[in-house]
Amino acid sequence: MLTIGKKPKLSFKIDAFIDGKAVKLPFSDLIDGPTLVSVYMRNNTSSCDKQTAELDKNHKYIDKQGFKTVVVSRDTCASHAKYAAKHGFDFTLVSDPEDLFSKAMDAVVEKSMYGKKYFGPSRAAYLFDGNGKLIGLIPKVEAAEHGQQVLDAIKAIK
Repeated sequence: MLTIGKKPKLSFKIDAFIDGKAVKLPFSDLIDGPTLVSVYMRNNTSSCDKQTAELDKNHKYIDKQGFKTVVVSRDTCASHAKYAAKHGFDFTLVSDPEDLFSKAMDAVVEKSMYGKKYFGPSRAAYLFDGNGKLIGLIPKVEAAEHGQQVLDAIKAIK
């Protein structure tokens, strides 16, 4: 996993669901000020839903601290549109089926489900300054406490 103080290469293009519409842009364009990027695997799964619900519950506090919220998963923008409508999320949802963000963060890990091993993105969160430098890190997201984890990480860097 990338260490604090580093500036990852985030110029790859992604699809994102922003303000009610799907757009294609370089990931780096999303880091135009202090930004929280939270990574999970899939919409509509128990732990991932808890993680995003915690972000939503704390979104106003995160915003008051000067950070915008970007959430990354392997889901399509069409899935993100339905997910945002279902839960009322108003933060940016990024479609990253090839785990490009996690690869840039050196955070693709081996996982196991039902005895089958595969590689996927680490459930982690990253805080960036407006220049794209990593200034905070939550290497192991606890889904049910994720909002508080983010607030604690922001407090630690201020």
